[in-house]
Amino acid sequence: MAGFDKSLDKELWAESVDFERSVITVAVMCYNEGTPKLQIGRQNKNAAGELGFAKLGRMTKEEVEAVLPLMEKSKEHL
Repeated sequence: MAGFDKSLDKELWAESVDFERSVITVAVMCYNEGTPKLQIGRQNKNAAGELGFAKLGRMTKEEVEAVLPLMEKSKEHL
């Protein structure tokens, strides 16, 4: 079985929400022309404001309230 090939992973749609210490992105991704799927990711900001990957893990109420409308919007692209 072959491993993951980034060149076969296509972003069909994405929007992000910027928070004080992180950015959460809601995206619709399609791998190798397969079924489109929802992906939610977080990037944390360091002291210089640069973004770095982080597990999404738990979300605050503020984050949930900001991300839910994007999840609804993403259904148009699934």
